[in-house]
Amino acid sequence: MNFLFVHQNFPGQYLHLVRSLIADNDACEGTHQILFMTEPNHNNMTGVRKVTYSTPPSISASVHLDAREFEMATRRGQAAYHGALQIKALGFKPDIIIGHHGWGEMLNLVDVFPGVPILGYFEFYYRILGTDVNFDPEFPMAEARFSAVRGKNAVNLLALALEQYGQAPTQWQLSTYPEWARKQIRLIEEGVNLDICKANPELRKKTVTVGKLTVTPKQKLITYVARNLEPYRGFHTFMRALPAILAARPDVVVSIVGGDEISYGAPPAAGTWREVMMRELGDKIDLTRVHFMGKVPYEDHLTLLQRSDAHVYFSYPFVASWSLREALAVGCVVIGGDTDTVTEFVKHEENGLVVPTLDHNALAATVLHILQDTKHAARLRAGARAFAEKYLDINDYLTRYRAYIEEITGKKLLAPAPATPKKATRKAAPAKIRKK
Repeated sequence: MNFLFVHQNFPGQYLHLVRSLIADNDACEGTHQILFMTEPNHNNMTGVRKVTYSTPPSISASVHLDAREFEMATRRGQAAYHGALQIKALGFKPDIIIGHHGWGEMLNLVDVFPGVPILGYFEFYYRILGTDVNFDPEFPMAEARFSAVRGKNAVNLLALALEQYGQAPTQWQLSTYPEWARKQIRLIEEGVNLDICKANPELRKKTVTVGKLTVTPKQKLITYVARNLEPYRGFHTFMRALPAILAARPDVVVSIVGGDEISYGAPPAAGTWREVMMRELGDKIDLTRVHFMGKVPYEDHLTLLQRSDAHVYFSYPFVASWSLREALAVGCVVIGGDTDTVTEFVKHEENGLVVPTLDHNALAATVLHILQDTKHAARLRAGARAFAEKYLDINDYLTRYRAYIEEITGKKLLAPAPATPKKATRKAAPAKIRKK
């Protein structure tokens, strides 16, 4: 089968699916042709032909603020259109086009390849009520900015108007779309490689060093992971909980993985959110025990999760992180916030604990409890792994995804080979592949 994948940051969400198709070719040479169209980057995969389109130019400041995201999507869509024309000129015709609708790249591909089905990733439908907007009263959005939120759905709506096929990764993210739109979108829950993401009890018996952090068997490790440290992922709540935890438990060491850029939401008035919180908390944060790790290699990310005594994952009502799935698969004691984003995964007292997302006192009390009650922690660890085995197996995800491809194209794929452990190269977030 001929596949055309499209994502401005190759390979995006498609690393595992593409690997499964490469495995088909390994099992039966020439089974698939796999092309991946993207903006220029350094990532490569053996068995995939990467085709780049020109990076769209910057947007003029004269473009209305509400329309800038759509303007960039339109430019990216035009660039991808010309890239697809070159692919067509070389004689390649896909049996299916698969990509992320959020960037606008696929909006014009129906003109280049009429009749070829498009399977698009629908990640989130922006709303004024019930999701991230004004969830946190500390950072209110003025009513005058609501139009910008609605404007963020322009690409969503044009993608839906293509009347093609869609996929969403969680039940809650799917539920953000209007009821009429859900008929086009199939729920295919994403998974993780359970052979890689698994517990390693031996780490608790020895001193573990990751970068500048060292934790001994007698110490307790609290972990926090986000692509970037910002309020959308509860960074401010987590930081405010730390002084009480550090004062009560001199044996606690804290690992904070994430960068200082902005993934979601607005930047602070000055500096980074890490600097903002450090200015607020001052010497209440002992930097000999609290380690800002930055963005770490994936192997280090997993080591920290495997050694973790308590893992905190908070989020506004928004998209769920891969790190949450990985933490559950590893068997972390996850303390999660009470938004639907998190509680679709973390079930209170079954596979983790749930506390109010904006309540740092409740978070501190819950972390201190679980550090003290090792039997309770052991039960939750087992529950986390059991949940992952039931709902988060990458092989189940691939089976569902591949079955949907067969349904759409009317063509059969080879039976998928189980995802096998490979040298992991993705950083904690976002996905990366090292150039070979």
